[in-house]
Amino acid sequence: MYPRKQGPPSPPWTDDEKEKHYDYSKNKDTHFNNPYLRFGALVFVSLSLWLLVLLLWFPPKTRPIAEVGVDLVQKPQQQQNVHPHLIRTTRNPNNIKTSTAATVDTTSTSKSPFKVPTCDPSLSVYVYPLPAKFNLGLLNHCHALNLYTDMCPYVANSGLGQPHPKLGSAALWFATHQFIAEVIFHARVENHPCRTLDPTRAAIFYVPFYGGLYASSKFKEANLTARDELAFDLVDYVQSQPWWKKHKGRDHFITLGRTAWDFMRVTDGPDFGFNSLLNLPAVKNMSVLTVERQPWKGSNQHGLPYPSYFHPSTWQEMVAWQNRVRGMDRPHLFSFIGGPRKGLEKAAVRDKFIRQCGESTRCMLLKCGSGASKCHVPSEVLKVMTESQFCLQAPGDSFTRRSTFDSVLAGCIPVFSSPHTAYTQYKWFLPGDESTYSVYIDEKSDASKRIEEELLKIPKEKVTAMREKLIELIPSLTYAHPNATNLGFGDAVDVALASLAKHVQKII
Repeated sequence: MYPRKQGPPSPPWTDDEKEKHYDYSKNKDTHFNNPYLRFGALVFVSLSLWLLVLLLWFPPKTRPIAEVGVDLVQKPQQQQNVHPHLIRTTRNPNNIKTSTAATVDTTSTSKSPFKVPTCDPSLSVYVYPLPAKFNLGLLNHCHALNLYTDMCPYVANSGLGQPHPKLGSAALWFATHQFIAEVIFHARVENHPCRTLDPTRAAIFYVPFYGGLYASSKFKEANLTARDELAFDLVDYVQSQPWWKKHKGRDHFITLGRTAWDFMRVTDGPDFGFNSLLNLPAVKNMSVLTVERQPWKGSNQHGLPYPSYFHPSTWQEMVAWQNRVRGMDRPHLFSFIGGPRKGLEKAAVRDKFIRQCGESTRCMLLKCGSGASKCHVPSEVLKVMTESQFCLQAPGDSFTRRSTFDSVLAGCIPVFSSPHTAYTQYKWFLPGDESTYSVYIDEKSDASKRIEEELLKIPKEKVTAMREKLIELIPSLTYAHPNATNLGFGDAVDVALASLAKHVQKII
């Protein structure tokens, strides 16, 4: 038995609608016998032909790519973070680029005016996936990372800190802490085009240890074992990896956001609260990128710029700032930002700077001290520097200063009194001819007693050339935004990786 064949389902319209529908569609020829339909079709065809003629005769105007790019560079890139402090996303990690420097930015019809760094196999960098306790885990206790400062606002935004709209766009300007370079560097390399996830293809190996933050969290810890504990754990971990054993760590490197002195505790001298990370034999095999190297014993140490407040994402943003610096009015001959120091012989020059600046009508003094101070307000610091032709850079608790890099960003020619403030520190980043971008006045010379007179001797043409050289240096001393892609210029991380790759090739 076959099932009874069922009729078609009931139509979705009512009886009245059924009759209308049937009358309208039972014979397709009736469509063209209707005079109203014929008239409507004629009107439709006529209008269509008229619109076609208009389109051919007057093509629509498209918005230039360069104008579209303006919107793109002004809007900060949005990216979801698994961790609130560090971008973990990697862009094309195994694609080592070998394109030429003349790369066209996708947001503009013009080419970048800068030499654009490229990636090749000698520059491929592998980032060790360290246990969280060595880096990200430390950020979970950001309130306790510094005995004197709550670091939570500063470790935010991949180490850039809080946006600082008083300086400009919140996507470009941040209140960045001077000792946070290791976090920014890590975030930048995580998203770097030269990064590889395959250690067999790597030329250099990055060990992302936040040693500076750890050292400051254990500063003056009475128990030396507890003060050094994480440093010893790091060495044990890295030495157990197969990639270490290939060259005994000579192709490995770490970055430190504090000075080398903070990691070289001595046994025959006063204990200033440091740990002994850089004294460990395994670490001496590695390259160490630090904001201040030990000039006499730091053969494996390489100077890394202190981070300033400007973190662009495109070359257009960099060019815009350079042009702004170039056109700034500078009513002050020189300026000094800083406070006195006690108990340190090399800091005595600060008293000399403060006195001479305070007595001069051509100098702008921003004196720093305890309590609330404008010295800690980025907008106030840059205001002084952008209005000055020369910026005095005296050593403080150590030889180097973040202020040096702030002054370069502001186009203010630095005046040094010690070669260890910059000349022996940042050879990968600064020109060999120091006179092209700075002034040197030995703190023990007679010239140091008459700074204003010495600066007035410099011809205006020379001053203009020196400032132009500073403006040229801004990109390579700047930490770009870690989320940036297709920068169109080489920032401090690019310079460090390229220089380190050449160094490793020589020693292996």
